[in-house]
Amino acid sequence: MDKTDSIARRILGWKLNRWDRWYDDEKGIFIHDADFQPEQNLNHAMLIVDRLEELGYTYNVQGASRVCFNEFCAAGGTLAQAIANAAYSIIEHHSIADHTRI
Repeated sequence: MDKTDSIARRILGWKLNRWDRWYDDEKGIFIHDADFQPEQNLNHAMLIVDRLEELGYTYNVQGASRVCFNEFCAAGGTLAQAIANAAYSIIEHHSIADHTRI
């Protein structure tokens, strides 16, 4: 499971429908992997921010390309990459054997 897939499944709660798309139960829609690129698209990365804030994390921008969600901080070449990296840090810290949401 790559970083984007981990974020989609563990943070956003999307289910893998087939190898190239997820299913969002809440909205009842399919999301093709080409339509969710949080490391390249700031709007996609902000979906992660919104969900983590719903889960109780505080989003904090520290400079042009460093962010924190509570104590989980990361940098990237862009703000979108930093968001994805910090979100993935949360996933790595809360790693579980199965693929449930955090």
